[in-house]
Amino acid sequence: MTTLRSAVRRRRAVAAAGAVSAGLLVLSACDKPTPMATVTVGSSSVSEEATCGGAGDVLKPAERDKCLKETDIESITVDPDETVRFGVDPEVADKGWTILMNGQPLTDASTKTYRTIPGSVFFNAQYGAQGDSTLVSIQEGEKEPTGLWSFKLKKDS
Repeated sequence: MTTLRSAVRRRRAVAAAGAVSAGLLVLSACDKPTPMATVTVGSSSVSEEATCGGAGDVLKPAERDKCLKETDIESITVDPDETVRFGVDPEVADKGWTILMNGQPLTDASTKTYRTIPGSVFFNAQYGAQGDSTLVSIQEGEKEPTGLWSFKLKKDS
């Protein structure tokens, strides 16, 4: 009887070890998600993983330009009288980040995780706005871009 119990225990231990090994193998094959960026207006928020890059490698200029033309991005409605809040994960902030409007720098680089900008800026021709929607991107990297998170801001009439 003792031999039978020890054989069953051994089989269970081998099965458990196999399940753990298989689980670790599956997890190691998964890509690590890129850091998140969030845009908040009033009580509405949208968040995105990197539209391009975000894994630490430098984006080539052609890749960055192509990414800035991406159309499958999150959008949020902005009342020009509201404040637009931008937030990034700490790992993005550590590398420095800049807010771009239609591909052009709107702010200086920052290492904070949070910034605010008046909503009216995003629809003001003086800042390069055209029409009732604006492409806003968060560019990671102070000297060379390593990630880009893009959002469409739509004017709330």
